[in-house]
Amino acid sequence: FSEMLSNPKLVPVQGTLNVVMKQNVTLSCLSQAGSPPVRYTLFKHNQQVSAVNRSDSTPALFTLTISSASDVGEYKCKAEYNNSSGGKYSNSLTFTLIEPISKPVLSSPTSQAKKGQNVTLSCFSENGSLPITYLFFKGKQSIPPQKTMQKREAAVIFLFLDSLSDFGTYKCKANNSFPNNSKYSNSFNFTLAEERSHSQPLIISLGLILLLLIIGFALAIPFFIIPLYKASE
Repeated sequence: FSEMLSNPKLVPVQGTLNVVMKQNVTLSCLSQAGSPPVRYTLFKHNQQVSAVNRSDSTPALFTLTISSASDVGEYKCKAEYNNSSGGKYSNSLTFTLIEPISKPVLSSPTSQAKKGQNVTLSCFSENGSLPITYLFFKGKQSIPPQKTMQKREAAVIFLFLDSLSDFGTYKCKANNSFPNNSKYSNSFNFTLAEERSHSQPLIISLGLILLLLIIGFALAIPFFIIPLYKASE
């Protein structure tokens, strides 16, 4: 007499359903109630993938290679006794294909600014599975809060350059659900724009007026000065 099988439990051995392309993953299938031997069959989209016979109470292990987008589809496991009809099905599992993020690019519409000016910084990773979380840094000091972007768009922060210390080096960091895959951006520096003197435009204007007077005087010599000189002789 065989004890009635319970519905088997299908779990990823790695503990996560987030996978990357060409990754090997292992699924474990086990009925807690039942007398060995038990036959376990793994299905993907209701198509049989593999079958394992267990003569003890250890789980059946199925190793898969994620080689295409179709390999992340729905998986189920069936437990049954040999030479018996029916069987019990497990829960379903679906993998999520994740892509590592690319190195983010940190940029701003301007690299020169004055004290007391408002500026923006944007951080963007072109590749990588969403959502992507961005964190900005001034030197080694983080600038909270971090920004999580659900769409493929840049994270933007607004800064007020209040003192010379605000003109230092900035960076940003990006990460997503891919484990241990944080990437740092290029460095970006704001430089202090030289303040032009208010008297400088006036000096330039006066210089131009003087130059025009000299040119005008030179042009007037043949027409006015010389005739007057000859008339006086």
